[in-house]
Amino acid sequence: MKFKGFLCHVSFLWVDGMAFFPFILFNKKSPGKVLLNHECIHLRQQLEMGLLLFYLWYFIEYAIRLIQYRQHYLAYMHISFEQEAYRNETDFDYLIQRKFWAFLKYI
Repeated sequence: MKFKGFLCHVSFLWVDGMAFFPFILFNKKSPGKVLLNHECIHLRQQLEMGLLLFYLWYFIEYAIRLIQYRQHYLAYMHISFEQEAYRNETDFDYLIQRKFWAFLKYI
């Protein structure tokens, strides 16, 4: 897997990893390949949509899921962007074959 972007160690980050195009922020100095691939999927989503639309959609969908499931974790796990990333994070060739706006099939 080729990664074109910037990896940044942020020790106070409250999650394992976070994509913010073109950066991937990690709370550990050496992120695993699966976590890196997960965040690269988010980078592709952000590249396709643009940061503003991506985060607007992400938070609106999170709010809808939170109303639907009434639990943070369940709401987070049912966001379409996260569904795509989690289901494909162990497929290191996924981004090669991924179709445009592939997250839509997880809505």
